[in-house]
Amino acid sequence: MSGRVLVVDDEAEIRRALRTGLSGHGFEVEAVAGGEEALAAAAARTPDVVLLDLGLPDLDGFTVLTRLREKSRAAVIVLSVMADERDKVRALDLGADDYLVKPFGLDELLARIRAVIRRQAAVASGDAVVRVGDLAIDLGRRLVTVAGREVHLTPTEYELLRYLALHAGKLVTHTILLREVWGAYAVGEPQNTRYVVAQIRRKLGDDPARPRYIATEPGVGYRLRVEH
Repeated sequence: MSGRVLVVDDEAEIRRALRTGLSGHGFEVEAVAGGEEALAAAAARTPDVVLLDLGLPDLDGFTVLTRLREKSRAAVIVLSVMADERDKVRALDLGADDYLVKPFGLDELLARIRAVIRRQAAVASGDAVVRVGDLAIDLGRRLVTVAGREVHLTPTEYELLRYLALHAGKLVTHTILLREVWGAYAVGEPQNTRYVVAQIRRKLGDDPARPRYIATEPGVGYRLRVEH
């Protein structure tokens, strides 16, 4: 797999390490130290993925993320020392595709990059069927099957699973799911998503302790797993 990656981090050592590691796996890498540089580079060279540190010397990382989302279609993976759930939720609600806490391993980062690139390709191709192992979600026919067996979901259960499928591999927050599935009036009631996800898992035969299909990020949201 290949693609263009923009690394945004004020630490020269991290920029060098990511440039070397990602280039060695076939990616074209550009690395910058500040937010203004990042916005200029994203506008000029249209990266496929932006790896964004939140602690930048000129612009607040959340501001950079917001401005990227206004003008760029690149996937954004936040790389940050901030491990607080509130920071993760804020970044994801602002449009980040994923969030990795430093320090992290190169293999894990590569897996996340490949996942967002595959999701971008699926969206661009208009692929109507999303597959996770033996789970198939046919978005055109509104049909869900496991190992060829049809699974009957309620309209709300299907809409939640459909949204996760449309963003397969992306960590989706409770707030986003509530807004997209129930509407703005339900925001602030994450117990709704927890209950419906539990029902979907039961019908799919998905063990929440060892999920094959829907992974949980405690306190943040859910991710439909993809093959790395």
